[in-house]
Amino acid sequence: MTRFGRVALAGRPNVGKSSLLNAIVGEPLAMVSPKAQATRMPVVGLRTEGEVQLAFHDLPGLLDPGYLLQSRMVDMAIRDLEAADVALHLHPAAEAPAPPLASLLPAGVRLPPTTLLAYTKADLVEAGRIPPGQLAVSAVTGQGVAELVAALAAAVPEGEWQYPADDLGTQPLRFFVTEYLREAAFELLEDELPYAFAAEVEEFRETTDPVYIRATLYVERDSQKRILIGGQGRTIKAIGQHARKRLEGLMGRRVYLETWVKVLPKWRQSSDLLSRLGYPDPSSRSSSR
Repeated sequence: MTRFGRVALAGRPNVGKSSLLNAIVGEPLAMVSPKAQATRMPVVGLRTEGEVQLAFHDLPGLLDPGYLLQSRMVDMAIRDLEAADVALHLHPAAEAPAPPLASLLPAGVRLPPTTLLAYTKADLVEAGRIPPGQLAVSAVTGQGVAELVAALAAAVPEGEWQYPADDLGTQPLRFFVTEYLREAAFELLEDELPYAFAAEVEEFRETTDPVYIRATLYVERDSQKRILIGGQGRTIKAIGQHARKRLEGLMGRRVYLETWVKVLPKWRQSSDLLSRLGYPDPSSRSSSR
């Protein structure tokens, strides 16, 4: 009998959720950055092995929101967490013991039927730091990943697979265009600027060779625009090259990526602009129940 289950990777920002997803799936689906709050939207990775298919939802970090974008990030995390079969609470091994997952969530959030705890970044601590009997994993060395997957496979319910066996993710290619552009911004830009950065795909033509993609990059102030472009356009060129190479690796095809930079004042605090950029209104979730 086959099994299928949705596993929500939940925890505070920067606990290693995206790195673990990539290690489990075997491909760099989710962007990884040492900066906190890099994940803005849930990323879904698939692992199909034997009779079990697991859909891993890499959620935005659970935090106390400071502005509207963060509120919508947390809302998306809660939405996927409540729909999951298993909540996998991730917590850095160096900060053991972990608090209860419920303590990171607003009152009234419905946790999945099963919650498992796993300590991440286990390669950075001595074994004695991890509480006895607890799962411990390292996305860098692979320590504990097989054991974690086996525990999750046993925890999910019986049911038909929801995706083809050879699929690794569920997002459309347009999603990865914006993610890879943001990934480069987090890598190349300092301080607040990566958090004020957003990207929107304006045109995507897969029938051409190379694939033609036109994207607009947004920041909130003119001063940020100048930094993003860089002297003689060097910074924006480097960001585009990074995203293009990642897309070519994902698609197995040549890509021509054209980027433009625009100022979109206070987009992180605008309900309409956030909805346009793919961050839905939190009220739509409760009103649709």
